[in-house]
Amino acid sequence: MDRKLTSPEKVGMSAQRLGRIRPAMQKYLDNGMLRGMTTMVARKGEVVHFEQQGHRDKEGGKLMTADTIFRIYSMTKPIAAVALMMLYEHGIFQLNDPVAKFIPAFAKLKVFDQLDGDQVHTVDLESHVTMSQLLTHTAGFTYGFLDDSPVAGLYRQNKLLNDADISLEEFVDKLLQFPLAYQPGSIWHYSVSIDVVARLVEVISGQLFGDYLQEKLFDPLGMVDTGFGVSPDKLDRLSAMYGLPDVAGEGNSMQNIFKAWEEGFNDRIDVSETYPVDKPATFMRGGHGLFSTTWDYMRFCQMVLNGGRLNGHQILSRKTIELMYSNFLPADLLPWKVADPPDYGYGYGLGSRVMMDPAEAQTLGSVGEHGWAGAAKTYFWIDPAEEMAGVFMSQSMMYPEPVQLVFRNLAYSAIVD
Repeated sequence: MDRKLTSPEKVGMSAQRLGRIRPAMQKYLDNGMLRGMTTMVARKGEVVHFEQQGHRDKEGGKLMTADTIFRIYSMTKPIAAVALMMLYEHGIFQLNDPVAKFIPAFAKLKVFDQLDGDQVHTVDLESHVTMSQLLTHTAGFTYGFLDDSPVAGLYRQNKLLNDADISLEEFVDKLLQFPLAYQPGSIWHYSVSIDVVARLVEVISGQLFGDYLQEKLFDPLGMVDTGFGVSPDKLDRLSAMYGLPDVAGEGNSMQNIFKAWEEGFNDRIDVSETYPVDKPATFMRGGHGLFSTTWDYMRFCQMVLNGGRLNGHQILSRKTIELMYSNFLPADLLPWKVADPPDYGYGYGLGSRVMMDPAEAQTLGSVGEHGWAGAAKTYFWIDPAEEMAGVFMSQSMMYPEPVQLVFRNLAYSAIVD
């Protein structure tokens, strides 16, 4: 995939219809809720739309540029899932293997039962945690910013996610000191389980997670600006962050986050302590932590669209790609939700949502479309049926308006073949 634009008409899209994206996005800049954004659409291996609007640093007067670097938060997760599945292709594990095979402490986990004052009561595991449960968020973990389990409160009290000075190994060791919030396999619940996936990559490969990604994924794909830090010569390209402070540090619940946005909270914020640019030796996580650019992330998307291949490098086999982006959830675990409302019409694969019914989802798309989003308003989708991918990048922490879905629907509306 070359870093150039192709005429949309050559791949069955309309330049005139793609032209609707810019004015639709501009209203989010005009109302002050976003400071800047980039939008990119590719089809049949060609980039047909790439625009930048607004500022990457409003106060500094720096415009959004094609090479702006973003904190992509949970868009780290699909990359971590691919990394583990690269090791799966070496025959080292099966998806239904117990995680305790590689991290023995998993065999000693307990499950939260009830609180009696400050006393936490637990029960035994009913079944072991499996590799696929980690990848599908059914392992029983939670996140500190979610409100529906006392275990999330334990995460917040112990600042589980906001210590960037501890290694991934230390993070997982600390995590396993807490009980699971739910019995494995009993519920889909968004969680820190992909951080454990990243630790498994380290245990199995014998390499630090960041080193493994650099050698096996980023270098082969030409993702030259993606990693767990930003070098001093690139810092000027890093976007400023806006929105609600301390989300990465779990000091805010989801309820408080949305309330703050309703009250118009959208200041420039400093996330350098929880998402540092200069600690790539320790700050490696699977659930968040990567920095990237729109071009780089589209290269990852195109590799997936190509059946695991890009730049002459076969990252994964086509069959592994097909497996990853199949729905793994039984009917009784659907619909899943991160926050209200639930994500109707979607199942969940290995590290990514999977479209099952566009009508039920009430959005344009195809069966088999997949992708994810990041807390700071980043988003991507990959649609194998249409040979299409889109990437949206901004830096607005937990902004609840569905600007990324507006962009996505406008991109789909530009298909004319």
